[in-house]
This record gives sequence, C-alpha cells and structure tokens, in this order.
Amino acid sequence: MDLLNTLVDKGLRRELPTREEALAVLATSDDDVLDVVAAAGKVRRRWFGRRVKLNYLVNLKSGLCPEDCSYCSQRLGSQAGILKYSWLKPDEASRAAAAGLAGGAKRVCLVASGRGPTDRDVERVSDTIKAIKDQNEGVEVCACLGLLSDGQAERLRAAGADAYNHNLNTSEGTYGEITTTHTYADRVDTVQKAHAAGLSACSGLIAGMGEADEDLVDVVYALRALDPDSVPVNFLIPFEGTPLAKEWNLTPQRCLRILAMVRFVCPDVEVRIAGGREVHLRTLQPLALHLANSIFLGDYLTSEGQAGKADLDMIADAGFEVENAGEVTLPEHRAAAGGCGTHASAGDTASEGAGCGSHDGAGCGSHAGGGCGSHGGGACGSVPAPSVEAAGAETAGADEAGSRTTGAEAVPAGARTDLVAVRRRGAGTDLAPNA
Repeated sequence: MDLLNTLVDKGLRRELPTREEALAVLATSDDDVLDVVAAAGKVRRRWFGRRVKLNYLVNLKSGLCPEDCSYCSQRLGSQAGILKYSWLKPDEASRAAAAGLAGGAKRVCLVASGRGPTDRDVERVSDTIKAIKDQNEGVEVCACLGLLSDGQAERLRAAGADAYNHNLNTSEGTYGEITTTHTYADRVDTVQKAHAAGLSACSGLIAGMGEADEDLVDVVYALRALDPDSVPVNFLIPFEGTPLAKEWNLTPQRCLRILAMVRFVCPDVEVRIAGGREVHLRTLQPLALHLANSIFLGDYLTSEGQAGKADLDMIADAGFEVENAGEVTLPEHRAAAGGCGTHASAGDTASEGAGCGSHDGAGCGSHAGGGCGSHGGGACGSVPAPSVEAAGAETAGADEAGSRTTGAEAVPAGARTDLVAVRRRGAGTDLAPNA
C-alpha cells in the first residue's frame, strides 16, 4: 500500500505526515489492519526497539473533584461507585509505589483529583516524591495534579519530579462539549508551564468519546506541536453514573488504527497505551505493543486493570522485553536535549519539522489532569478508612465510531460488561495492590 510505505519513510525520517495521510490511516478497513500495524511497527522499532516501558499509577486523592469532565468517574456529580478518599500520606504513597516498582515499573505516576493543586498540595506531593526517591534509586516520578499555577512546576522539579502529566484529551473544537469548568487553553498552558520548568512533558488524549476522525487528528497534531516526551492514548471507559456511560464507539481494530496514527505523527516519542486497553483492545492487546512502547502496569485510578503478571506474560509472549531502570527510554537525539525541546505556543499549529521530535535535538515534556494518562481522573489521598460508595454496575463494550449518544440508550450488542470493574484494592484500601 503506497500510503503505508510513504508513512514508514516519513516516520523513519521523523517527518510530519500530512493531515490527509493521518486521516487515511483511520479510514483503512479492518481487512488492512495487520498491514497498518506492520508498517507503524517498523517506525516503533526504529526508535524504541522491542522495549516496553512500565509505568505505575498511585492515586493520591480519589474522587471529590469540582470539575465536570464528562468522561471522568471522579467528576462533579458522578454517581460512579468509586473509592473516595483524601490525601495519602507520603509513607502510604511510597508503599503503594513500591508494589509497582517490584513488578518492574520504571516510572511512578502520582495523581490527584481536583482542578489543580494548592501550594499546600504541592508541598504534600513534594514530600511524597522525596520519600519515593529516597527509597528507590533511579525511579522516575511523574506528577499529575491538574492545572498548575505560576511557580508550582518549579517547586515540583526542585522536589525531584522528573515529569508532569496533563492531557489535552480531545480537539480544541470539541473540548467545550466535554468540559465546561476549564478550557482547552488552560490545559495547553499547564503543559507549557511544565516545559518551562524543565520537567519532561507527558500529554495525551482520550479516544471513543463520540469524536470524529478529524478531531482525533486535530488533537494529535496539537500534541506534536507541544512536543511532549510521552503521549498517553486512553480509550474511554464508559463508567455508569457519568454522562458518557453509553458511549461505546470502539472496536479492537479501531483502537489499533488510532495507535498507528499517533505513532506515525509522533514517531520518536513514548507512546503509552493507557486507560481502557483491556476493555477495548481485549485479546488484541499484544498487537498494540507493535505500535506503543509503554503501558501502565496493573490497575488504573478508579478501575481495575489486567493482572500485573498477565501484563508481563503478554510482553514476553509477544517477543518484547521490559525496559530496565538503566536504559534510556527516548532516542538519543531527544534524550541528549536534556528535556525540553522546541515547543509551540498555544496558538501555533504543527508544521513540517515542528514538535514531537521531528527536529534534531528535540526536547521532552510532561502532563497533568485526566490521571497521568489514565482517564479515570486524577486522584490520590490518605484517610484511615476510605469512604467507598456502593459499587455501580460498570459497563464495557465495543462498536464502531458513531455520533454522541445519551445515557438512556442501551449498551450495544456484544458489549463485554464483565471487563470493567471499579478498583477496590491498592491505594486508599487495606488490600494488596495489583502490580
């Protein structure tokens, strides 16, 4: 296929595809999906070999968020039966992180629900970062605390944070349909604050919220312009009790096409499969490793993930290897830049040679909000006995992309409602974590 040959050539040169080419990837048929995976896999192997980076989420404060993000189980007014608790203490968070590190994780992502941190919250998280780093030599720590105020990114960096996560989530044109309590520009501003402070930027998206192909391309091109080091790709988990509870727009094949498009547009950044991979990719998860070079190990913020051992077995069986602590994740030309590459301003658009490592010496980035690449929403907290609301029935399924639906509609035929479960273990509970 001429399209795929062209995209492979561009990916190996770190050259930006045209929008038409990116849209054409999303429009390929299920019959061609293995060809698409094989092509994008060449680009992935060129820049990351067969290494898979493992990341581990610690939810420092769960639920109780004043924002109205439609996808989030922790949103204002959510009826999802998730764990709700206040801030975890540093030693509690450090113990939670240790489970993921013992399972092979290289990066710990510290997430907290809310619009953004107060200065006192930054102090709490700084103490937690120091506790984790004191006990685990060489560990990477990414903070994901929401919208940042002036000076907060610098304080996190001084405390030892390596990265900051803040997802754009969807296109600027449709952002107002998903969230009304803050703006797309607010999110861009936070990613830029992380960049400016010398933090590695992590910023990604959520697919499956009823968006058009054009919206997916728009947000990925916007991410390329911001030039993060890592791009988490979430697949919507339609939690009961949220406005998008009946939004089932994804099949395993569509998820693979989305990941391939992201890899072609951002060839040399860490592409991470984040929330929803077990729900929507299901038995095709191993194929996704040919596109992404990073995953979360174990559970997510408010939902359970695949068993940690199953993750490790999947990586080995697919012929990949876990990236160890002594290996540098990013390609040499990005890692040598020491972090922040040339990133566009909020009003800029991606252009030939801009962002996502398309230029020699390109930099790095980090994210916040939306849960460190897991769209359950940021949250981490510590209370002696967490308040657990009655578990709501979680639904999960797959259907091809379509228009936005309402909560009154039935779950599509073939939906796997058994694949989504509210997290009841790990941080904020007395039960052992999944790692």
